[in-house]
Amino acid sequence: MNIKDILSKLPHRYPFLLVDRVLKADGDNIKALKNVTFNEHFFQGHFPDNPVMPGVLIVEALAQAGGLIPLNRIDENNMSDYLVYFMAIENVKFRKPVVPGDNLILDVELLKRKRNIWRMKGIASVEGETACEAEFMAMIREKE
Repeated sequence: MNIKDILSKLPHRYPFLLVDRVLKADGDNIKALKNVTFNEHFFQGHFPDNPVMPGVLIVEALAQAGGLIPLNRIDENNMSDYLVYFMAIENVKFRKPVVPGDNLILDVELLKRKRNIWRMKGIASVEGETACEAEFMAMIREKE
């Protein structure tokens, strides 16, 4: 899935879209990529002499990738009628800093689904090393 496809499914836009490409999507799992560049807006202040991607944005990148799991199950013609809302995060652990030049791999798996509530686990990694892991819940709803 390229950036055009991602933009057709996620409502996020620059500077807050944190998924550049989907490498693999197969029902209950998704593997996506965020290319972390020095030009990211958050590096201006976090931290100018030692740029590190904020952990909350790594979690957000996982949530955006995870949001594609339920959205991929909706008919393309009705896609714009739905939004995925982030509801909760648990068991977040930060293991390694993410810096400019890193290719952040976002692996998300569906753990459980009950009606419109989706529970997922995500691991963000760089070169095979875990940078962040988290469990989160999301809800898919029709736009009002």
